[in-house]
Amino acid sequence: MTRATGKDSYFAGRPNPLMMRTGPNAIGAHSESSAMIGDRMDTDVLAGLEAGMHTFLVPTGPTAPVGIDRYPFRPSTVVDSIAALVGLIDVG
Repeated sequence: MTRATGKDSYFAGRPNPLMMRTGPNAIGAHSESSAMIGDRMDTDVLAGLEAGMHTFLVPTGPTAPVGIDRYPFRPSTVVDSIAALVGLIDVG
């Protein structure tokens, strides 16, 4: 795209916080009362942290529990499975 237009592209996907703020804003929510749940430290957790959200890492995907220490940031909470979130998240 840059070569054809002479302009740098703007990436709005994970981990860009713009993406993480647009969804909650569309429904009248705020980052302080929203959470990011994901299985990747480098995209999901990073996006949530940069958007000011509570982050839940479910290490069932690319980021295994032993891989968390490779990153200079940490998720707010690590859970073993998505089922563990049922009692942790207030959807009211």
